[in-house]
Amino acid sequence: MTGAIDLRKELAACAREIHARGWVANHDGNLTARLDDGRFICTPTAISKRLVTESMLLVVDREGRKLSGRMRPFSELGLHLTVLAERKDARVVLHAHPPTATGFAVAGIPLDSPTSPEVVVSLGAGIPTVPYAGPGAAAEAALRPYLHTTDTVLLANHGALTWGPDVETAFLRMELVEHVAKTTLVAHQLGGAVPLPQADVEALLAKRHKAGLDPPGARAPAAGTKAGAAPAAPAASAPANLAAIINEEVLKALGGGSRKT
Repeated sequence: MTGAIDLRKELAACAREIHARGWVANHDGNLTARLDDGRFICTPTAISKRLVTESMLLVVDREGRKLSGRMRPFSELGLHLTVLAERKDARVVLHAHPPTATGFAVAGIPLDSPTSPEVVVSLGAGIPTVPYAGPGAAAEAALRPYLHTTDTVLLANHGALTWGPDVETAFLRMELVEHVAKTTLVAHQLGGAVPLPQADVEALLAKRHKAGLDPPGARAPAAGTKAGAAPAAPAASAPANLAAIINEEVLKALGGGSRKT
């Protein structure tokens, strides 16, 4: 497991990278990570993510109370701690406002249509949108029903939230959410995306579950699973070479299906 020093370096570097990618602006965005001793480190509030350094990171307890650090924790820390409390396999939570994905979130347009085999295997049948709720306990309650079926959500009128066993996984999931949003927007401009055949979606979801890519405790998808159902994303226990496994499962699932790759 990554040590505390390395985790601090990765968290600060990720904060700067999401700014470089244009996924945050002003003081937007935040990251939180679980330490081995049950405490948490997080980025500070009221600072551009392009400026975040290791020394700026704070240490907080399970209730979000600051234990060390010069600056203040961000106001949405409770949302992150809710994820980490519910998902023991997750270690890192990332919140950002990638422009295209956030555009879908504020327009109330879901990203719940399965149009790509790779995305179905990576994220499930779709990226769910958590209904809007005011900051604090209301937002945490709105998010909680999604925590055991997915690792990526849109937050209505807000942005996107991803989590995973490490910084890299949380980052890559955010990257894929924005990529899906961009692809969906282009498809819409060209007349609309064409969903995968339902039989192929079911086969992909079944292969995904068999490969151990669902969150811990997720049930195998039932026949007739519809597009737009809350998806199941790769769990912390998934094998390390996730990309290779996803490609293999896509090929297996579609090998006898109605579509050719």
